[in-house]
Amino acid sequence: MSHHKAIYPGSFDPPTLGHLDVLERACRLFDEVVVAVGRNPDKKGPLLELDLRISLLEDLVADLVSRHPDLADVTVASYDGLTVDYARSIGANAIIRGIRNTTDLQSECQLAITNRQVADIESVFVVPGEAYAYTSSSLIRQIAELGGDPQRLSSMLPLPVIKALSEADLDRGGAP
Repeated sequence: MSHHKAIYPGSFDPPTLGHLDVLERACRLFDEVVVAVGRNPDKKGPLLELDLRISLLEDLVADLVSRHPDLADVTVASYDGLTVDYARSIGANAIIRGIRNTTDLQSECQLAITNRQVADIESVFVVPGEAYAYTSSSLIRQIAELGGDPQRLSSMLPLPVIKALSEADLDRGGAP
């Protein structure tokens, strides 16, 4: 019997309830999932430092697994470089990608085809629940950086992430 291992890559900056929803759904499809925290070169400096994101994700994953013990084995790791290279290095045979809308689908399909041609690795698209269809880390980053109250994001963020954002010394991009 083969072992189906996938990675769920992203910057997870910050980790959202949408990320956790996609992870939970993916864990019902695979034997093992690695939440792979990487650096997105298209994004400016992180909102939350890498070590904090990893710590938050480890706690959130532990909570998820404690509530759903039937889920796949889940670990959290960081990586540098190409996602497909990391996936191959750990023996993953699939990359999980969350798809919220047709815009996501268009860009992710192009990436999935490239990953298949370059690295012979499949992409699996997971659609989050409707409650998270509009949750975007980029939008949350923008709100936080411009001084928005993290407490107002409780429908999109887990409580530990709200707390971390409240305590973070964020570079407020607004006028002085």
